[in-house]
Amino acid sequence: MIQSAKKRIIVSVTSDLVSDNRVHKVCTSLRNTGFDILLLGRKRKTSLPLQPREYKTRRFRLWFEKGPLFYACFNLRLFCFLLFSKTDVLLANDLDSLPANFLASKIKNKPLVYDSHEYFTQVPELINRPRIQKTWEWLEKKMVPKIPLAYTVCHSIARVYSQKYGTDFRVVRNVPLSASQQPAQKTENKPKIILYQGAVNVGRGLQQVIMAMKNIDGAKLIIAGDGDIKHELVQLVQNENLQHKVEFTGRLSIEELSQLTPQADLGLSVEEDLGLNYRFTLPNKLFDYIQAHVPVLVTNLPEMAAIVEHYRIGEITPSLKPAVLTEKINKALLDENARKTWKTNLKKAAKDLVWEKEEKVLLEIFERFS
Repeated sequence: MIQSAKKRIIVSVTSDLVSDNRVHKVCTSLRNTGFDILLLGRKRKTSLPLQPREYKTRRFRLWFEKGPLFYACFNLRLFCFLLFSKTDVLLANDLDSLPANFLASKIKNKPLVYDSHEYFTQVPELINRPRIQKTWEWLEKKMVPKIPLAYTVCHSIARVYSQKYGTDFRVVRNVPLSASQQPAQKTENKPKIILYQGAVNVGRGLQQVIMAMKNIDGAKLIIAGDGDIKHELVQLVQNENLQHKVEFTGRLSIEELSQLTPQADLGLSVEEDLGLNYRFTLPNKLFDYIQAHVPVLVTNLPEMAAIVEHYRIGEITPSLKPAVLTEKINKALLDENARKTWKTNLKKAAKDLVWEKEEKVLLEIFERFS
């Protein structure tokens, strides 16, 4: 067990911290085992207030909010902060915060741990931008082989990184804390809720789901999140006159999502197969649905499909064509025999897939610093 040594870990990530549940869970677990935690992020013009936490936080205000200038500005600001801050260990979240951490760890001779939330160089935003993609790949190639302590979100990505760079990536899945309360009871005679929670970006299958809603009655699609294509999706809903069937909540805090998710009748994780990052995706929203006992509909991608098949907790769609999605969603909402089976199995899955079990790997990595 890690003793209460009060050694300091500075954790950094490029998000604004508000809804970054994985980072919050990691920081809380490390704090609870006796480390002094400082979490660094950034504050955007649209960022929500940050609720008080049991560890210290700080958000940088930057001149730029996206693109190469943002990443350069963030890493420069982060590097300067790390260079002049007392710390015993550095924890970098994703490739976009790694350069500053890597340089600071070398100069200060402090250990660096790397948490890769995704297969960063294979995200859809980079696949069609080869010059920028090659820049990130070059940075990754220069740094990752020299980092002995690393972990990621699923076995598929861990295998790729381990084979590519010779670094032993451990796996810490992004599962939620066990629920402290029973899933909410649904209100009678109200439309069924189809929920998508997460980033509203390219490749999430959201355009197709919206079009599928044209032939789904007695249900409402709630899109809880924000991102690059939200305006485009809002316009699509208006063009198709689906305002009564589709609702956008905007970005919600961790606390607000915990209230909304249990109200859903079906949870969606229907990413498109746009490169290896999405092919190997195992998103936290899938585990959040499970913890809330919400049946799921997922794309037939290996990591997600394996979870759904193993526990038998929902439907797997072979296609994202709106007609196929309509059929799958209607079945998932209306097949009472299937839903009864899924609900029973969700209870077991929710007990198995919890952070309290998953964090053991995380603590094994950090116990050497106690």
